[in-house]
Amino acid sequence: MAEELFRQDAYLKTCEATVVAVDDKGIRLDRTVFYPTGGGQPGDRGTLTLADGRAIAIADTVKAGDDIAHVPAADAAVPAVGDKVTVVVDWERRYRHMRMHTALHVMSAVIKGNVTGGQVNADKSRLDFNLGDDVPTKEHVTAEVNRLIALDRPVTPRWITDEELAARPELVKTMSVRPPSGAGRVRLLEIDGVDLQACGGTHVARTSEIGTVECLKVENKGKMNRRFIIALAE
Repeated sequence: MAEELFRQDAYLKTCEATVVAVDDKGIRLDRTVFYPTGGGQPGDRGTLTLADGRAIAIADTVKAGDDIAHVPAADAAVPAVGDKVTVVVDWERRYRHMRMHTALHVMSAVIKGNVTGGQVNADKSRLDFNLGDDVPTKEHVTAEVNRLIALDRPVTPRWITDEELAARPELVKTMSVRPPSGAGRVRLLEIDGVDLQACGGTHVARTSEIGTVECLKVENKGKMNRRFIIALAE
């Protein structure tokens, strides 16, 4: 099982690794900085560079059981087991995902309702909520999210036990996705004074790094379900 360096430090852009397996899922390494698709966040892209300088383009990163598979582009070469590679993430795309994912956490603190779904993307992201008659306008959401972002609060991961999480169900905001449990501990993401919830994604270190966001639209997705779509202002 690959050492998940991205969980230790989301700002790591590169690492040295060894190929431990190649199968129909992709290329498996002993360690990686690539985040695999999960929790509404896309898998990372980037390159694996062999010792002879050949670069293997990675089109996606996915979970493969308890492991992580790096999916090569259709025309990319395939390394051999035992090859040493330099792993380099597409940092511009990843950093936008980090900013977006953190912005969604802030939005979940502004909108009071159960989260029924969500998706992080580099250009636009969304959260869906079960709401009653009191649906905030996109202008209100934009103003409140940016107000909280401007507080420049620290964003910090921490861990609790499976038992502690079970005793505090409010820490799981998403109705459709449960955090992985059974390993003895679960990762939380805390935005100081703003939000605390279970999450295994990658995030920025302070809310000010998000920059200004805009709620582009509020869509009706059912009797009570409302979709809020945001984008980074630039």
